[in-house]
Amino acid sequence: MSLFGSYIKEIHDKNIIEDEYGFATYFTAFNNEYMYIEDIYVVPEKRKDGCASKYADKIAEIAKEKGIKKLLGSVNLSIKNPTASTKVLLAYGFKILEADSTIIYFYKEL
Repeated sequence: MSLFGSYIKEIHDKNIIEDEYGFATYFTAFNNEYMYIEDIYVVPEKRKDGCASKYADKIAEIAKEKGIKKLLGSVNLSIKNPTASTKVLLAYGFKILEADSTIIYFYKEL
């Protein structure tokens, strides 16, 4: 595990999947009803190679092993290019759960 991964686990009690192309952070949320995929980052040259889906698939597997039946994701509308992030979530099968003026929450049944 990288230093960043160790930091995420120690300071924020979150989990991470990482490789040479990127990472995904995740944790259980709302009384174990959801596995929340908080962040996915993939280096620009690999963004069309399915890396984000691979990370999400692994997190979905972990959720199922824990008996969690839904994934949760979000897009902060203040980030650079929130439209691209929204398209990624929708393409992976997420649906809008709720939104306000700063963030959109998405869910996916497993």
